Amino acid sequence: MADTPSSRFDPADAPVPQQLCDIGALTAGHPAAAGALWRLAEPGRQLDANVVRLPPGKHVDTHVEPDLDVLLVVTAGDGTLGTALGAQPLAEGSVVWLPHGSSRSITAGGDGISYLTVHRRRPGMQIQAHRTGG
Repeated sequence: MADTPSSRFDPADAPVPQQLCDIGALTAGHPAAAGALWRLAEPGRQLDANVVRLPPGKHVDTHVEPDLDVLLVVTAGDGTLGTALGAQPLAEGSVVWLPHGSSRSITAGGDGISYLTVHRRRPGMQIQAHRTGG
């Protein structure tokens, strides 16, 4: 088989694993913070990820993600996951699969809750020409 430019592997061009953040330090450093504290933003990625912090008693309203499965990992605190089958407790270390099409909400417990979400990257927005009748 002929060696073509597309078939040669150059280690210098290979992606390199890298540490992106320290979740413990990130959430400990912002005890009163709310919302996304960190987002995966590396170019060429196939995933999206966020570290989210909800202060005590705050919540993410009930919603449905129609297209993407989401993996949620509780990194600190506790709370409640609302589902169509009722409430499920969330504690530090909980790993939860949120299948696409499922209804869910999250309510922080007395110390608040921090969690990591990971899912397939959403496709970028497509700008299309406006069609007119005629």
